[in-house]
Amino acid sequence: MTRNAKIALGCGGGGCLGLILLVGLVGVLIFTGVIKAPGIYSPPDGNSNYNYNRNSNFNTNANTNDNSNSNSDSSSTIADDDKHKLYQAAATSQDQALMRRVWVKLGLVKESGALTDDYGPFVREHIGWIFKNTDFIKTIDTPEKARAYVDEHIDD
Repeated sequence: MTRNAKIALGCGGGGCLGLILLVGLVGVLIFTGVIKAPGIYSPPDGNSNYNYNRNSNFNTNANTNDNSNSNSDSSSTIADDDKHKLYQAAATSQDQALMRRVWVKLGLVKESGALTDDYGPFVREHIGWIFKNTDFIKTIDTPEKARAYVDEHIDD
């Protein structure tokens, strides 16, 4: 091997190694955010804007009516836990007509089929209820058991 060939190999190898190190360094600088790489991502530069909105509206209306009326809302007489049990059992029964009957009974759906304002908050609350009441859910783990529970407790 001639001296010129050795120099060429040395420069070529050194150049290749230098190029690899340079690409690695640029990659690290992009990853750490020192160099911005448009199209890949925009690393945080102190001017980031994060928006988080949470609205909670709790309205209470305390009106009393001393008139006796037989058309009272039947869902108001059922305890919250019993409402959730009835709702869960109806859903587990997989019977659409039974589910609608329970939802109307609980005041979640109007007779016309339209959802009431209570539906959304109740369902959100029900999700948390599920995690706390797995023992009950195990007792109605088939459509038949669930339907029997609804039939037994819908008129409570």
